[in-house]
Amino acid sequence: MIPFAHLHPTEARPFTLSDFDFELPPELVAQHPAPERSASRLLDGSAKEPADRRFTDLPDLLHPDDLLVFNDTQVIKARLFGEKATGGQLEMLIERVLPGPGHEVVAHLKVSKKPPVGATLTMAGGPRRGGFTATLLGRWPEPNGALFHFRLSGEPHTLMQVHGHVPLPPYITHTDTADDERRYQTVFARHPGAVAAPTAALHFDETLLASLDARGIRRASVTLHVGAGTFQPVKTDNLADHAMHSEWYNVPADTQQAIANCRARGGRVVAVGTTSVRTLESWALSGQATGDTSIFITPGFQFKVVDALITNFHLPKSTLMMLVSALAGYDRIRGLYDHAIAQKYRFFSYGDAMWLTRSTTAAAPVIE
Repeated sequence: MIPFAHLHPTEARPFTLSDFDFELPPELVAQHPAPERSASRLLDGSAKEPADRRFTDLPDLLHPDDLLVFNDTQVIKARLFGEKATGGQLEMLIERVLPGPGHEVVAHLKVSKKPPVGATLTMAGGPRRGGFTATLLGRWPEPNGALFHFRLSGEPHTLMQVHGHVPLPPYITHTDTADDERRYQTVFARHPGAVAAPTAALHFDETLLASLDARGIRRASVTLHVGAGTFQPVKTDNLADHAMHSEWYNVPADTQQAIANCRARGGRVVAVGTTSVRTLESWALSGQATGDTSIFITPGFQFKVVDALITNFHLPKSTLMMLVSALAGYDRIRGLYDHAIAQKYRFFSYGDAMWLTRSTTAAAPVIE
């Protein structure tokens, strides 16, 4: 890996995977959240020079006419443990609960040898010990997808709540605790379905939300059920060859109206987290308020909705590094990450946050 400071300037096109790599000291990967949600640091990337702030300073960076758009997805306890009929141990991570009465799910499976279609797995000790079973129906998507299609012996959300574990990211090394169950969840989560938290929103607590309300800053919500693919690095040097993972989203009618009202009064649409960006821009591109999105935002993307972004610091070579570079400008992101590393900001899901405004080259937003 090479540090950002040694990368070539933005004039060199096109971007390749190595442009989004960087060296991060392991001790900067946050293993636990800050003592209080809003006690994190906030790097202000909107000015000419990076400015070090506290997250409680966020209201000072906003205008009364602005609209904050949150992702109100709820993280489910999607990590489950079991065994094959042979006794081999396995780990299941439920990616999506499928609609309908069949108790069917799509999941990742970590096991030494993949079971055959039709195999029944014993989960959480099996029914005799208060657990359940999972029958493999096939791959997802058919016929040779990377995920697995299961039918569970009970209602999936109920089983996860009883037997599941918080699906902490792979770079967090401790097993999940009661504190993780509380803190790896936003205070306004209400639609179960995510296997990863919309981490920029983890910094908001009731006191900060009240402060924003007191200043007349409006709020609205979208839903995007974050999938495990959000942690996967891009592996193709040519970014156009990357197959983006798919996630379900919804932009409610009242949020659509709130955005139109924000535009009418001259305010900014501020996305809280990259998942809110992906949701809003998917809606703008497709015209569909609800559906699945595999949108891949890279430098050169023409934003239609988002003016500013509150975000955490992202993994090297990740699609989210490319998204923030598209919004704020590649050179600016490079400099901000260099600054954050030098100033020992905390990185990733439980880490600190950054305030970004849209680059003038990223297109003026429009609502058609």
